[in-house]
Amino acid sequence: MTTTPSQDKVVADFWFDPLCPWAWMTSRWMLEVEKVRPVEIRWHVMSLSVLNEPKIDELPEEYRELLTSGWGPVRVVIAAQEEHGPEVLGDLYTALGTRFHNNGEGPTREAILGALEDVGLPASLADYADSDRYDKQLRASHKEGIDKVGQDVGTPVIAVPGADGEQIAFFGPVVTPAPQGEAAARLWDGTLLVAGTPGFYEIKRTRTEGPDFSNL
Repeated sequence: MTTTPSQDKVVADFWFDPLCPWAWMTSRWMLEVEKVRPVEIRWHVMSLSVLNEPKIDELPEEYRELLTSGWGPVRVVIAAQEEHGPEVLGDLYTALGTRFHNNGEGPTREAILGALEDVGLPASLADYADSDRYDKQLRASHKEGIDKVGQDVGTPVIAVPGADGEQIAFFGPVVTPAPQGEAAARLWDGTLLVAGTPGFYEIKRTRTEGPDFSNL
């Protein structure tokens, strides 16, 4: 395993929607990066449902239904943040993602209740899935992330300090399965290299595999 250099940690701001399996894969890679590089993750909520609002009528029916169901989990997460502090987000995301994706439970109320119990948060937070009480805060958190990277992306969004001290944000990386150990470190190093290159915008190829949760 790569040893962590003796220096200040790089803060990586990570915006996620617990509904997205690809963001889940990237988040598990980032947790591995924390072990092998001097990185600290700060978790934030974004929403695919909010992102796709302007074009919802143009989307396939199946995806529209998915986005409708996606409001519940992000509302619960933002409520947890507002009522219990941002420090609960990482553990709650892990609990939700494990149930939604690894265990195949999907974004159901039962899965949300189980995740809240897993991390010791009150079951009453699940009621916010059907409430717009904290939608203003949800939209503000989403906007903060998306403003850094632009509208033509999805989740996750990661922002890190650039060479001039200003944050550089990027979408992805989209990867499966989640790299571990030295492989995670190399991908992180390369991601920072391209993200910190002035004028760099995009690398992409067509996905030929679905998310692989087998090593999580």
